[in-house]
Amino acid sequence: MTDPNPVQTPPERAPTIRVIAMPADANPYGDIFGGWLMSQMDLAAGSIASRHSHGRAVTIAVEAMQFHLPVAVGDEVSVYAELVRTGRTSMTIEVEAWRRHRHEEMMHKVTEARFTFVAIDEHRRSRPVAPIEGSPA
Repeated sequence: MTDPNPVQTPPERAPTIRVIAMPADANPYGDIFGGWLMSQMDLAAGSIASRHSHGRAVTIAVEAMQFHLPVAVGDEVSVYAELVRTGRTSMTIEVEAWRRHRHEEMMHKVTEARFTFVAIDEHRRSRPVAPIEGSPA
């Protein structure tokens, strides 16, 4: 039988977002709403997309969202986002959320997903984005 909570190591880079889960973000049982967690992930992915595209970018898809473990009120949530692919106007960003109980050091991956953003101009029309640095044009 495999361990349901194997030892995992978070990414070695700094998180894009770090936040404490608060009571207003939870259901009556103290578990954080999945929608709140997804919104934090969307914020992190949006930050990466806007930075890469040097302007406004909008979410057009969320794929492969998987919830592994619950998040409780008081947990520190670290969201890691990484640009993994670009198209002509789109960007694919892999996102992981990790939790740490406030009195512990061990972190646990709680969810992951792939977000797709499209860069848009001031008229809300798609606009081209640069390829990922180091990738073939």
